[in-house]
Amino acid sequence: ITVTKDGVTVAKSVDLLDPVENLAVRMMKEAADRTATSAGDGTTTAIVLTEQLVLEGERLISSKANKTEVLRELVAETKTVVSRLKEMSKAVTKGRLRDVATISSNNDTHIGGIISKVYKGVGKNGIVTVDRSQTSDTHFETTNGLKIERGFSSNIFITDQKKDECIFDDVYILVSDAEISNILQIENVLKPILTDNKKLLIIAPCSTNVVNTLAANKMKRDIKVCTIPPPNFGYKQHELMQDIAIAVGATYYSEKTGDDLSLIEFSDLGFAAKVVVDSTSTIIVKESMEISEEVADRVAQLREQHTNTDRKSDKEFILSRIASLTGGVGTIFVGGKTDLEHKELYDRVDDAVCAVRSALEEGILPGGGVALYYLSRQYDLPEASIAQKMLKAALKSPLMQIYENAGIEINKEILEDLDFCEQNYGMNVKTGEWGDMYKMGVIDPLKVTKSALQNAVSVAVSILSTNAIITQARTYETN
Repeated sequence: ITVTKDGVTVAKSVDLLDPVENLAVRMMKEAADRTATSAGDGTTTAIVLTEQLVLEGERLISSKANKTEVLRELVAETKTVVSRLKEMSKAVTKGRLRDVATISSNNDTHIGGIISKVYKGVGKNGIVTVDRSQTSDTHFETTNGLKIERGFSSNIFITDQKKDECIFDDVYILVSDAEISNILQIENVLKPILTDNKKLLIIAPCSTNVVNTLAANKMKRDIKVCTIPPPNFGYKQHELMQDIAIAVGATYYSEKTGDDLSLIEFSDLGFAAKVVVDSTSTIIVKESMEISEEVADRVAQLREQHTNTDRKSDKEFILSRIASLTGGVGTIFVGGKTDLEHKELYDRVDDAVCAVRSALEEGILPGGGVALYYLSRQYDLPEASIAQKMLKAALKSPLMQIYENAGIEINKEILEDLDFCEQNYGMNVKTGEWGDMYKMGVIDPLKVTKSALQNAVSVAVSILSTNAIITQARTYETN
């Protein structure tokens, strides 16, 4: 059982028995899914827009009309609306972060406050992820550096017994995915570490004998060393290890590229201001938050990769890598007293986090459907075309749906207020107050609104241009 207000989750749960009807449902799901992938929120808006476009298309496109031309004009008019939305948008400020998060989490001020604090903590280039809490409480953690989901290989390496952590300041870092099976393989590195009483973090697979040898030397000679295994598996491990090496300025020795670890020199080691290693994770605090040319090039490649990737999980992985290289990492741990409460809250927090990220990327618009409704007024023309009439009705539909959901009767007086109010003005349905939506904190990210509209038009055009469906024949039993 799932209790949720998340549009894409609801859409994915709908399946109809009739194959023709189910095809339309699957196409509607695509509008929601595409919006969730590109913007992370706005899935319900996408479905509301798609529905209105299809209904208006069925009503207005007669057999005499050239359907293909109408749909082409609809796509062209949508581009004009998107351009106007970009002109209307404003850059998000720190003070507005909380408003965006609160609105996207269904007006939950507590969740909005948590998300706002996390984003302020990780900075402009940081990334925020959502995870499941082991308790019923919802809390967050932020890391200004690189976090690796791997802990120490042996508890002998612990330096702070109270916290069960290995903490090193001014530490050198060895990065390799080749197994260290013999301590002599890293002899060239260990000698200067021992001689000058330096500290070393080894991120590499180490055999039991090597770990035991280093642990014994830690006990007897107080050698300041710690080993952790490489993060993740498969292709992700190789990419993450490359990121770590670039972030700390190390030379990455990889068996995939035929590197010989026995040739490693002290100059191949990276450096960090501080590392904190516990039994499950490692935090590397970089020496400087300034971005080097090598890191900047890597980030540019990752951003291009993020743009070209369609899968949401891959996008999240790439974003976490960018954050590790350029800023901080924040994690919100969502709790709940029951599984139902936990799942519902997790979906809301995930949507709100994505909405804030979208707002930071492209800016914000007046929320509550006001931005789209305002732009619908440009089609109040006596000679409006079929496509313009369709788009006009669709642009009004999100605001109308919000009013209906809030139990507000849409009478002549309200319609007159909406048709003559200024660009950013509308009603806060929670309080019933009219005013500037920005000042009242009713805000939507531009990217969310834009993606919802574009995907809705794309799917509506596909549905309206479909003349025939081929499906497997089905038989229905009748008593």
